[in-house]
Amino acid sequence: MLRGNKVGLRARYEDDIPILQAGLYDDVVNSSRAEARPWRPITPGSKDSPLVVDDKEQGHVPFSVVELDGGTLIGTASLWGIDNHHRSAHIGLGLLPSARGMGYGTDVVAVLCHYGFVVRGLQRLQIETLADNAAMLRSAERNGFVREGVLRSSAWVMGQFLDEVLLGLLVQDWKADSKG
Repeated sequence: MLRGNKVGLRARYEDDIPILQAGLYDDVVNSSRAEARPWRPITPGSKDSPLVVDDKEQGHVPFSVVELDGGTLIGTASLWGIDNHHRSAHIGLGLLPSARGMGYGTDVVAVLCHYGFVVRGLQRLQIETLADNAAMLRSAERNGFVREGVLRSSAWVMGQFLDEVLLGLLVQDWKADSKG
C-alpha cells in the first residue's frame, strides 16, 4: 500500500466495487461530471463496470483509497493515460460523499504524485477538471500543480458544455514532502 498522511492507496478488491458503484457511479450527476463518457446504468456485479480492474491494462493504474486510521474505503484514485515514451500520465480521483471536505483529496493527489514521479519515474503529471470543481483545483494547487489553460466548453455534462481547467506538474517542480 502507498501511504500519505491520511490515506492509503491499495489494489482494488472485489468487495470494493459494490460500495464504489453505489457511492460514486450510481450518482448520475456526479458520475457524469467525473467521466469522459456518457453515464449508463450498470448491473451490479457486471464485469463491464468501469470500476472493475483489468490487470493487463498497462496504461491505467486504479487504486482504492482507504483511511489510514481504520482502513475504511473512501474512494478511488488512478493514474491513467500513462505514456512511457513521453513519461507522462493523468491523475484522477473520486471520493465517496461521506469523505468529501476532509482534506483527503489533497493527500490522494500527493500520494499519486509520489507514485508517478518516484515509483514510475514519470516527468509530468496532468489533471483536467471541470472549472467549477473547487475541491479538485484546491487539491491540485496545494500539491504544486500549475494552471496551464482552460479548455473552453470541452465537457458535455448533463445537457450543457462546461469549461475544463488543465493543470500540470513537472517532476523538477514537485516537492516530495508536499502533503498539502
